Amino acid sequence: MGNQLVREGQVLVGSLFNEPMRVETVRPVNGDTWSVGLVGVQSERFRNVTLTAADLQKLTIQETTCSYAGDCELLRLGLQAYMLGIAYEFDPYFGLSISRVDPLPHQLEAVYDYLLKLARVRFLLADDAGAGKTIMAGLLVRELKLRGLVERVLVLCPANLTFQWQRELKEKFDEKFIVLKGGDIREQFGINQWLENRQIITSLDLAKRETILPGLRQVQWDLVIVDEAHRMSWSPPARKTARYALGELLRDHSDHFLMLTATPHKGDPENFSLFLQLLDQDAYADVKSIREAITRRVAPFYLRRTKEAMVYFPERQADGSWDARKLFTKRDPRTADFTIDGDEFDLYRDVTSFVKSQSSRAAAKGDDPRALVDSRHVPYFDAGLRCKTGAAQRFSS
Repeated sequence: MGNQLVREGQVLVGSLFNEPMRVETVRPVNGDTWSVGLVGVQSERFRNVTLTAADLQKLTIQETTCSYAGDCELLRLGLQAYMLGIAYEFDPYFGLSISRVDPLPHQLEAVYDYLLKLARVRFLLADDAGAGKTIMAGLLVRELKLRGLVERVLVLCPANLTFQWQRELKEKFDEKFIVLKGGDIREQFGINQWLENRQIITSLDLAKRETILPGLRQVQWDLVIVDEAHRMSWSPPARKTARYALGELLRDHSDHFLMLTATPHKGDPENFSLFLQLLDQDAYADVKSIREAITRRVAPFYLRRTKEAMVYFPERQADGSWDARKLFTKRDPRTADFTIDGDEFDLYRDVTSFVKSQSSRAAAKGDDPRALVDSRHVPYFDAGLRCKTGAAQRFSS
């Protein structure tokens, strides 16, 4: 390179650049001019510039020489941090290996065979009660965070379950969530708590309030999880519920959306179609698309498994065979007949009469239209005072 003033590997610092620049290539143009390829030390952006000898006089040239004076402990920590950042590419269950859970086969199947294979998680997980949907949701949070896909996470659930969610996410996945209540928002008037905190658990009934919705609308969530999601369902021609409107808002302001419920379907395909539209407004826009998905046995947004299908990991038996033991005992629902008489019958009759009269009064006042007891669902007793199910009969006093 002759007697040129700049060489590859040097770092140039000065007012000509907004950051230190590392010299990657040098090509002489004439006696005192060079075409230099530079890479920003901080931004790692490449630039090709022409520098003259006069320009170089304005710059400080730093020689980069190899030495072994660095902090080896810091290097080791840096390498470990980088390794953890890309570990999921080599270990598909890496999030599981750093969590305090002992998952079951159906839980691994849901998270790793369904949820994580979606480019954009929009899913209804509708397994029977007791399947461990909280664990599956926690695994999803951990895996998406390891991949750098989520930072802002919102969990919506009934108010009585907020602290249970907070405890399980902390104990099992070391994820710290704050429980946001109405009092917290009122005390911090003028501050949008939904923006200030990155991982929040709150109740459905708090989030649906008209005073709360404007603050939620300002946030773009990376992941929203709704527990007991069937509470958001809505059936026309009734007026759209506040919970359903909340679901629509969160659908449009989130990248990933997971709904959890053990009772997703009310036997009404139109209602179910509206419910699934909280995941994607177009994918299940009508009943026909749902029926086609059922016919093809392909439902990319929906998974439901009963307790009968849930098993432990197979165990090797004494004869060398493998047996997958079921998690739950077989259900055998039956109608049980029983008889009551004397004081017990008098108590039942009086309580039934009281409930009917008070429910009728509440309905008449408009306090709670749902309070009117449907006589078809009230148990009755035959002449032998045996309990029956079906259409109820009125007791005469």
